[in-house]
Amino acid sequence: MIPGLAGEVGPRTQGNGQGGKPVDRCADKAHTQPYGCSIGRLIEVADDQLSLTFAALADPTRRAILARLADGEATVNELAEPFSISLQAISKHLKVLERAGLITRGRDAQWRPCRLEPAPLENASDWIERYREIWRDRFDRLEQEIQAMQRKQRGQDDG
Repeated sequence: MIPGLAGEVGPRTQGNGQGGKPVDRCADKAHTQPYGCSIGRLIEVADDQLSLTFAALADPTRRAILARLADGEATVNELAEPFSISLQAISKHLKVLERAGLITRGRDAQWRPCRLEPAPLENASDWIERYREIWRDRFDRLEQEIQAMQRKQRGQDDG
């Protein structure tokens, strides 16, 4: 189960909940697919910003494009240069990034420079940080419990 997406995407069972055929329910609830929903479909139906951001970041090519744009604006040709894929493939990656709000494309005469938009990345970082704090607190409590158990064990060994 993948929580936090528009709707829930993950293994479910048809019937009374006591078993049955596993299906996925996508956010649009318009279809079910046995044993999984493709990432392309997930991107199509995800309508919340966080889901779009993480789906866009899931691809290493798109992450590399964002890393390049962190240095400043670039044209599609400049972004495509280090990759051994077609301009059409780069354009598809840029559309995913644009749909997720991670980049914008301007107009400067015949050029369409791309630029990084940091807000969605900041939102994703904030979301991750909340869970980091929760886990940090849990590990701290676990460490305290272990230390208490060790003190108790040492006390029994001395006695």
